[in-house]
Amino acid sequence: MTRDKQAEILVVDDDPRNRQVITIMLKAEGYKVTEAANGHAAMAEVARHAPDLILLDIMMPDMDGFEVASRIKQDPATQSIPIIMVTALEDAESRLKALNLGAEEFLTKPVNRAELWVRVRNLLRLKEYGDFLKHHNQLLEDQVAQRTHQLQESYIQTLKVLGVAAEYKDEETGHHILRIAEYSRHLAERLGMGTEFCDTIHHASPMHDIGKIGIPDAILLKEGPLNESEWPIMKTHCEIGARILRHGTSPYLDMAAEIALAHHERWDGTGYPKGLAGEAIPLSARIMAICDVYDALRSRRPYKPPFEHEKALEIILTGDGRTHPGHFDPAVLDAFKRSIDAFREIYASMAD
Repeated sequence: MTRDKQAEILVVDDDPRNRQVITIMLKAEGYKVTEAANGHAAMAEVARHAPDLILLDIMMPDMDGFEVASRIKQDPATQSIPIIMVTALEDAESRLKALNLGAEEFLTKPVNRAELWVRVRNLLRLKEYGDFLKHHNQLLEDQVAQRTHQLQESYIQTLKVLGVAAEYKDEETGHHILRIAEYSRHLAERLGMGTEFCDTIHHASPMHDIGKIGIPDAILLKEGPLNESEWPIMKTHCEIGARILRHGTSPYLDMAAEIALAHHERWDGTGYPKGLAGEAIPLSARIMAICDVYDALRSRRPYKPPFEHEKALEIILTGDGRTHPGHFDPAVLDAFKRSIDAFREIYASMAD
């Protein structure tokens, strides 16, 4: 322990003469000393203010030194405090028991001043080094956590910028990507997904249509249905989006890529681009599929007017020729049924 911070030592012994002798020797070396006359008093003193080192008598009434050492070493808040057992016991069994409880050193009564000084000095130096490493490791952990947070924020900002870029290709959608983020997180929560999944899909789902950047405006903004030559081109936006996003190194970009690729797949296998069915479709894309359909129905598009909430529900839950309940994961569809009020409120609060 450096002398610019005076070491604090707790002396525990039921014999006042022993405490006095040891205290005098320690104060002569410049240490600050606190005394405790029994095990209960020692525990109270440690709880009040943890010392840098404890000199602990073994043979005490009621709560002996073994029990005190055991309690101190079992508590994460105090287990790093070094303990020197002070005892008249010479048997190996007692020493082994103390070592097993976590005591670092022994002193035999009557205590020799030179031996006391050496043991105390060495243990305080070890504790000082241990405290330094603990502080240094905590500092490193804090720096890593801060850097991780900065990287996460950077990824999220990247996704937002990409989302804005996609919106310039499809101006009619307005707040579409903001609503999609809220729908997706709400459905994920309804499905009982963990916080990490819910957070990731909230930030990743707005990238579902980023691939539309690669679709010609004449097709993307066409009023009316696409013809046989235009529709295959429109479908490529899924694979274009996945190619744009899959080179990232964050969980947000990883999920965004899988959503971009598979959000037009259908539970019954009639979707695109790969005709995946059932659980072969990533859960994130299954969630996104129903969110995207609901918002598309509610929103104005070059080829259709906006529908009211009730009409959108009717189409999703009963079908209309283009959309059918069998297109959706039954579990996700059930979660959607339990979320219809939330979807209505999200759309109303972020209407175009």
